[in-house]
Amino acid sequence: MNVVPRFAGGGVRLAAYYFAFFAYAGAMLPYFALYLESIGLGAAQIGFVLAMPQLARIFAPAFWGWVADRTHRHRAIVVASGAALVLGYGALFRVDDAAGIAAVMLGLSLLSVGAMPIVESLALTTLGAQSGRYGAVRLWGSVSFILAVLLTGIWLDHAPRASLLVIVWVLALGVFAAALFLPSRSMRTAPAAAAPPLWAVLRQPAVFTLFAACFCMVVAHGALYTFYSIHLAHAGYSKTAIGMLWTLGVLAEIVVFIMLPRLLRHFSLRALLLGSFLAAGLRFAVIGWGVGSVSLLVGAQLLHAATFGVYHAAAVAAIHRFFTGTLQARGQALYASVSYGLGGAVGTLLAGWSWAALGPGWTFTISSFAGLVGAALVAWRVRA
Repeated sequence: MNVVPRFAGGGVRLAAYYFAFFAYAGAMLPYFALYLESIGLGAAQIGFVLAMPQLARIFAPAFWGWVADRTHRHRAIVVASGAALVLGYGALFRVDDAAGIAAVMLGLSLLSVGAMPIVESLALTTLGAQSGRYGAVRLWGSVSFILAVLLTGIWLDHAPRASLLVIVWVLALGVFAAALFLPSRSMRTAPAAAAPPLWAVLRQPAVFTLFAACFCMVVAHGALYTFYSIHLAHAGYSKTAIGMLWTLGVLAEIVVFIMLPRLLRHFSLRALLLGSFLAAGLRFAVIGWGVGSVSLLVGAQLLHAATFGVYHAAAVAAIHRFFTGTLQARGQALYASVSYGLGGAVGTLLAGWSWAALGPGWTFTISSFAGLVGAALVAWRVRA
């Protein structure tokens, strides 16, 4: 399907930013734990370092969302976050101890993690009534993630793991450059619906329960994003094979983004969320105990279409529906803080502890349980 003609102008610039950002993420996310392991960090230290971005996400997105709503300088904040990535990863060339790396990761994350919620709110506002086209814009991030994962994996099969830092730094430069060309239209110029007080929205049972379920989903992914590559490497898979398995999941995600308008027409957001949480319960149990079977791992990675693609699209759409008018940026920021921030920190730290204490199988079993708890919460109270 040719998605390029389906959007233009601001949509193209948003797609370019997604492409640049997820190229950076595709090099960093699957392999940074391997880089940390290569310089001598243990499992608990790796979990501690990788928890820093999640800790920053607890507070920073909400703060930057509030700043964006007050100043209407959305693009400037995203540009500054790109600069923070460049400076932060540049600093890591001179730091190689766990405490120093953790401090740098915390600093760059505090300055950068607020960007994506702002871009998400800007994308949905730019698309307006055609929000079903969000998938056609967002999928370019998935395309670049695939390219970065594959090419970086192939590179690391033939080059020292330390070279990963150069790749990540160069791609961070790309994020900064793409931010300069984001749509400059501020949220203030968009048609603003009347919005209720923030606390009135947060007190709604459906909103509170949705945030709790999203927290569980990101806790469930803590082991995946921290130890999945190490899990596969210890089982004898090459870096290229690891990259291909990551890529398979993102290919499935792209299919979801292409089909998003149809999914939104035929299923409620509640049904999409419930299905994605149940898929998480299955996926992580399979990863934990089925690492010796390529076919089981392939099936588990295909479930990424649900546990990220469907989940993320439905969650963002639900937040956009609950937080209206001038609350849109803060709604997405609070979603990022509670789920990717608090949930990510808890999931990463829990995975670091359980990996050392219980081993891979039970670590991913805990992830599976978290996904099922999220499913129960959605079934109980979420109506969207």
